Amino acid sequence: MDSLNYRPCVGIMLFNRVGLVFVGRRRSKRIPEHLRQSHEWQMPQGGIDSGEDPYQAALRELQEETNVSSTTFLAESPEWYSYDLPAGALKKSWKGRFQGQRQKWFALRFEGEESEIDIENPAGGQRPEFDAWRWEEISRLTDLIVPFKRPVYEKVVETFGHLAHGQ
Repeated sequence: MDSLNYRPCVGIMLFNRVGLVFVGRRRSKRIPEHLRQSHEWQMPQGGIDSGEDPYQAALRELQEETNVSSTTFLAESPEWYSYDLPAGALKKSWKGRFQGQRQKWFALRFEGEESEIDIENPAGGQRPEFDAWRWEEISRLTDLIVPFKRPVYEKVVETFGHLAHGQ
């Protein structure tokens, strides 16, 4: 398959003032709480609308998933990072149109108060993506993500790792 089969997306590494990174736990009603795996935490991400600038898509997705709008731009990944979906997920995700995602990543500093973060009632009336959130050490991110996304997270951590120090 060629690169046209990758869904264009953005990812956001949101740092707080002490250099920790926002992660949200993906909401899943199908998995009972006591059976959840440890790889369901991720940074905000989402699709780029047709004609939309990637940075504007990142700001929109962040607000739609977390309600956060008080940010400062820190950095943009120098390239796009891609991952393939596992074979069993291909037909369920995006109606089988894409084999994976091609993502442009942005590092932002959260400048607001934590009360701004609202994963239950995010901006724009979007359906909540996360059912829990926390600030996490950058060094732990690759252990928290589903294995098929791990190589992308390794690149993102390498790209933005120097930003993890506090403000």
